[in-house]
Amino acid sequence: MNRSIPQRQLALAALFLVPGIGIASWVTRTPDIRDLLGASTFEMGLVLFGLSLGSMLGILVSGPLVARFGARPIIAAGAISVALSMPLIGIGAGVSEALIAAAGLFLFGAGMGGGEIALNVEGADIEQVTGRSFLPRLHGFFSLGTVIGALVGIAATATSFPVSIHMVIIGVLALIAVCLAMPRIPSGTGRTPREASGSPRAARAQLWRDPTLLLIGVIILAMALAEGTANDWLPLVMVDGHGFDAASGSAIYAVFAAAMTTGRFVGGWFIDRFGRAAVLCASGVFGAIGLALIIFVDNPVIATAAVLLWGLGASLGFPVAISAAGDSGPDAAARVSLVATLGYVAFLVGPPALGFFGDEFGLRSALIIPFVLVALAAFAALAYGRRTRVHLEVERAA
Repeated sequence: MNRSIPQRQLALAALFLVPGIGIASWVTRTPDIRDLLGASTFEMGLVLFGLSLGSMLGILVSGPLVARFGARPIIAAGAISVALSMPLIGIGAGVSEALIAAAGLFLFGAGMGGGEIALNVEGADIEQVTGRSFLPRLHGFFSLGTVIGALVGIAATATSFPVSIHMVIIGVLALIAVCLAMPRIPSGTGRTPREASGSPRAARAQLWRDPTLLLIGVIILAMALAEGTANDWLPLVMVDGHGFDAASGSAIYAVFAAAMTTGRFVGGWFIDRFGRAAVLCASGVFGAIGLALIIFVDNPVIATAAVLLWGLGASLGFPVAISAAGDSGPDAAARVSLVATLGYVAFLVGPPALGFFGDEFGLRSALIIPFVLVALAAFAALAYGRRTRVHLEVERAA
């Protein structure tokens, strides 16, 4: 293996770790931030709308920018935005200004929405170069970041550590990590020469007509929504829906993050043994059962156990679907970009929208939406598996 590959993998791992720590730092302090802002569930949904706007901007521009300039500059811009967003969120909470907190979330969403798509293009390229599974483990570092961020957030919540100082520290450490990692990311990955690309709109329309890619898109949309919903709402679901205190709600989120991390680091063995379709189907089943127990069973012990199923179910959906997209046909970078865009729309934009539904019917009832979609993803995985088997049989016959 080229000596630069391990350095590139380590740098990508660090760049996935940073937003994981950032989002967990935000999530575990949401009860405190809500209290500092004096916001209702509906008003918190409006604050999270800043995340939605930023996410949509980053998501919509990332694919075309990667095709034109390559993944490296988009990764750098996204990672720096994530690092700078943390102090802005903390300052907004500290001075009880919801608009400033929403601006911080806008910056976070723009950075993560754009940067993560470019990071997935890089990760898929490494899989193509090495011929080995890498994306599940790479996303495992994002989940590991959420565990680290959650543990720090739990300690900060339990000791009433000031939110503003907490977020500033996270932002400074994230910026240092980004500066150390970026020199190890090569330039040019994902760039499409203009003379070879033809009409970008026509090329993207062609991808939208690929049935296999559409099935993968359904899976990643549902599983990303399941993951993003936990990242935005799980502590509040446990506090408001199951009667936990703020510190315990944060601890439950740490359980979810630990389940996600475990699933992603050990998932490669299951993928190699049973195949992508089986793993994706099992992920949908586990996630749906976990969500159903939290929604319909009014028992804090069962809810805690259900979070493990939710986390394990959501853990492999996103990275395995990205890998499947990269192998689904020619122009792997464009396929990864398209599917990753769908995933990040669901991951970053879907959960804030649930806040409006939750304000009307309660957060537990709002989880019915990701529950239905995750159950649908299990059936889509079965259909994807059938199409893959037929395609392989046709190739062998030829």
